[in-house]
Formats: sequence, C-alpha cells, structure tokens
Amino acid sequence: MKETYFKDKVIIVTGASSGIGLASCRLFGRLGAKVVMAARSYDKLCSLAPSVGPSGSVLPVRCDVSSEEDCKQLVEAAVKTFGRIDILVNNAGLSMRAMFKDLDLSVIHRLMDVNFWGTVNCTKFALPWLLKSKGQVVGVISIAGYSALPARTGYSSSKYAIRGFLDTLRIEHMKDGLGVLVFAPGYTSSNVRNAALTADGSAQGETPLDEDKLMSAEKCAEYLARGLARRKSEVILTGLGKATVWAHRLFPRLTDKLTYKYIARETDSPFK
Repeated sequence: MKETYFKDKVIIVTGASSGIGLASCRLFGRLGAKVVMAARSYDKLCSLAPSVGPSGSVLPVRCDVSSEEDCKQLVEAAVKTFGRIDILVNNAGLSMRAMFKDLDLSVIHRLMDVNFWGTVNCTKFALPWLLKSKGQVVGVISIAGYSALPARTGYSSSKYAIRGFLDTLRIEHMKDGLGVLVFAPGYTSSNVRNAALTADGSAQGETPLDEDKLMSAEKCAEYLARGLARRKSEVILTGLGKATVWAHRLFPRLTDKLTYKYIARETDSPFK
C-alpha cells in the first residue's frame, strides 16, 4: 500500500465511533490524513479524536446520516475546516435479525434510512467537492449485498441498494476522474450484531457469533485503505465471502440451500 497516498487528504468517515469506522479513522490518521469523524454521539467522537490524530487534523461532527440536513452540515463543516474533500467513506449502518413474517415494517424503513439513504445523502452533498478533487466515494456494504442472508431482509435489501447506487454513480462519472469503491467485508468483529434490530425494533443486545474468530476491524480497515490507494472499484473480503459471491452467481439455488443451513446453525437461529 502507498502510505503516502493519504498524506494531507481530507477524509470523511461516517459511523466513526466504533468498529470499522473508528479503525479506519485511526489508520487514516496514522497515514497523515485529515479526518472528519461523523456519528450521532458527539461526546464519544470528541473523546476518541485524540486516538485518531493531533489537534487540528481531526474534526468530530455530530451527524445522523438519515437526516439530509445533518449530512449537508457535515460536508459544510469539513469544507469550512479543511477547504476540500478527497474521500468519503459511507460506513454508518444498522443490521437486523428477524424473519420477515414477524417483522414490524418500521425496522426495514429504519435500515433503509440509515444504510441506503445515509449513503445517498452524504454522497449527494459531498459529490461536488469530490468531483473537484477527483476524489473517491466508498460504500461499505457486505457479502449480504451480493448474496442475501435470511432473517436479514432489511439489511440485505439496503446493501444491495447501496451497491446498485454506487455502480450507477461510477458509470455516470466515468469521464470525471471520480473513484467509486464498493467495499464488501465478510463477518467482521464489531458491535453491529449487538445493536442489530429485532422484529419489534429493539436492539438484539447479544451477538450470535463468536466475535473473537472474526476478522478484526483493524485488519478490515487495512484492506479498505489498500483498495482506496489502488483506486479499486470493488473489494470483496475473506475466502468465504469471495466463494459465496462466486457461488451465488454460478449456482444460485445451491447457494440458497447452503446459506439456509449456515444461518440455521447460529445461536438462537430464527429458523428454530
């Protein structure tokens, strides 16, 4: 990876208070970038900012990405402070775990508002600045954005939608120098499963997976930085993730059956 690639670049990261977002902020900071940390908890961002970089190179901004106005103000704050935007990392997201037949529709609306519309909102306001800098926009999706996960209807739908949006954006700006990266981690250790919504919209509270056996957020951030430095259009992580995407394209019915069996083995699987 070209470590000098990020020197003095202005990078906005949403969902920056934990997981992949926080790990990415810290890595970008170490590589010399100016980092704009966005999340709903401003106090938490302020407490974390010193771990990202020195004063003057890190800007915490309170932002609920489901709010157009918040996203507009996020971009305005970044430009007012640093004068430009080079990279936008759309990382903020929610997950869920429940069968659709049991699901309150408000849960899917919430996931689409945060995951899909959050990406659209931030990208819309940052785009003029990204075009000016010939910069890059990233959407952190999931293998579930290529091959659907049962009991995650809202999650998979939102990730498929983000991929479609970014793939279209890439084609529209093919001649403008804009880089568009669809970044698809596999299972990564984070609190996303603890915060995942259940059928009634309440937080799950516990993860059904052994988080210690999953890819770390720090390793995931390294792959993200490498993909950006190489100006890739797509990064799919983990052997299982790549195999799943490949199998879904070639053997969709078999992949459905294998996915069902995989989810059925989860702790407290919704299938049981």
